[in-house]
Amino acid sequence: MKKLNLKIYLLSALLVGFYSCNSNDEPITNSADAASQFKVIDVTHHDGHPFSTGKTTSTTGKYVANPGGGVMMQAFYWDVPAGGNWWNTLSTKVTAWSNAGIGSIWLPPVSKAQNGPYSMGYDPTDYFDFGNYNQNGTVETRFGSKTELVNLITKAHTENIQVYADMVLNHNSGGQLESNPFTGTQTYTNFTGVASGKFPRTSADFYKNAYGSNDEGAFGGFPDLAHVAPNVQNWLWLRTDGVGKYYKNTMKFDGWRFDYVKGFGPWVVKDWNASVGGFSVGEYWDSNVNTLEWWANNANSSVFDFACYYKMNDAFDGNNLNLLNEDMMWKRNPYKAVTFVTNHDTDEIYNKQLAYAYILTHEGYPTIFYRDYEEWLNKAKMDNLIWIHNNKATGTTSILYADNDEYIARRNGYNGNPGLVVYINNSSTWQERWVPTNWTNAQIKDFTGNSTWIPTTQGDTWVKIQSPPNSYSVWSINM
Repeated sequence: MKKLNLKIYLLSALLVGFYSCNSNDEPITNSADAASQFKVIDVTHHDGHPFSTGKTTSTTGKYVANPGGGVMMQAFYWDVPAGGNWWNTLSTKVTAWSNAGIGSIWLPPVSKAQNGPYSMGYDPTDYFDFGNYNQNGTVETRFGSKTELVNLITKAHTENIQVYADMVLNHNSGGQLESNPFTGTQTYTNFTGVASGKFPRTSADFYKNAYGSNDEGAFGGFPDLAHVAPNVQNWLWLRTDGVGKYYKNTMKFDGWRFDYVKGFGPWVVKDWNASVGGFSVGEYWDSNVNTLEWWANNANSSVFDFACYYKMNDAFDGNNLNLLNEDMMWKRNPYKAVTFVTNHDTDEIYNKQLAYAYILTHEGYPTIFYRDYEEWLNKAKMDNLIWIHNNKATGTTSILYADNDEYIARRNGYNGNPGLVVYINNSSTWQERWVPTNWTNAQIKDFTGNSTWIPTTQGDTWVKIQSPPNSYSVWSINM
């Protein structure tokens, strides 16, 4: 090859390499060029007010309702250490969590279950035994004593953190054997001898019984509570000394996470909420957003946004952020959507930090998993995202751009709060884009500190922003 041809070849290769690394689009040098490539999608349409859990005042002045709404902590994981010390462990955490901006904690089922000192609580025997009766081989539950539980709730309230109880209403376990006239067999459905003496149950209170053979679903072969039975309704939510009102008025729980709500009709949660009150969210494990919306509307309750969870899993781990354009519960109704990255039952998303950047800048009620926050992820980054959520993530949502490895969305602000622009970059190189903002001739900055740029938006609100590789940036007015 001649020297001249070699120079031309090298120059051509250099130019091709520059453009292929710079972007998969034509180079953009100004907002006019950028506008031709953008199709802003307004995904929510409402007055912009934040998610509310019903808590409007602070008794301590330590933590108040934030412009962006609240953040929930799932304060346990599967198989937390046994030995009755978990409530004490959490009591040492709530002050720091409150300082970080956590507004609520979700506890595991708090009552005595069949597996006694080893149970995670999802096989309930006696709803009124909080670790104060010698039953199922132990006095304390896996998590501790009733006194320690009360102390935890009191400490959380002192820090102005709400406390949600995990309610397992679909099934019971640990009953005594009895003759069942509805099945003609012996069944473990006699709960008349529970140590608390409250909510006695027999085969008449479980399917199959006088009300039918089954309801919407059974779980694990456990006796399936028949919520149509008057005795069950009375003890669960109607009686002033029943489960719901005792937990709320005596134990001082602020709300409920309802387990396995696929197993019974949404009217159960609706009637509980109408009679007992408090915040509620249901675990309806289904990726179909139509089903989630149907349940939330009919239960008059929030629901965990499994549609969002599965879309994030496919988007971040499958390197296709276009999937974040698709339908999710928070887009249908942000005031009934509780978003999450992982929980005690499922931990499939690998790229968690990007997923948390997504839920903590978007609408809905974001939940943080204990082990992600305390053990597995960078706590400083998590605290930063919590602060951003509470202080900047306001208003309706508009998606500005999405491709395989880039996603940019805008929160449009509310009640004087300017909102934000979040830029998620799932590629291995820095990325830059011109975007339309909420702000005219305003200096902005990245509140994560991942970018040191401090650009000024143009008169037409456009500005050029950037995001580091495999990371994110969150932009708002520099104030």
